[in-house]
Amino acid sequence: MDGLLEILGGLLLVAGTAFLLFGGIGLVRMPDVFNRIQAGTKATTLGTLLSLIGVACLRPEWGVKLLVIGLFLLFTNPLSSQVLARAAHRTRARKSKATTVDLLVEDGDEEPGEEAS
Repeated sequence: MDGLLEILGGLLLVAGTAFLLFGGIGLVRMPDVFNRIQAGTKATTLGTLLSLIGVACLRPEWGVKLLVIGLFLLFTNPLSSQVLARAAHRTRARKSKATTVDLLVEDGDEEPGEEAS
């Protein structure tokens, strides 16, 4: 059973590392700040969670600590990316020419550059 957990842990670590690599490539290749935030957040969240699960398979005694780290990551990564995207929108960050929809303006939210009250 230990050999199976080691193989599973190793595969999860490799998969997590691959997603982290894809997230880094996405940060470089995406055309604007909004796409970069999306690529970085989604890929790094999944990559880090897979890595944490892989380490939990290799070191089961660390399971509770890794679970707490994973939960913290699940709460903070999406929130921080939303805050960064809102700040970029408010400062009128340049959008890609392929961006055709701005839901913040369409939903009646503040105009870009306008302060929220």
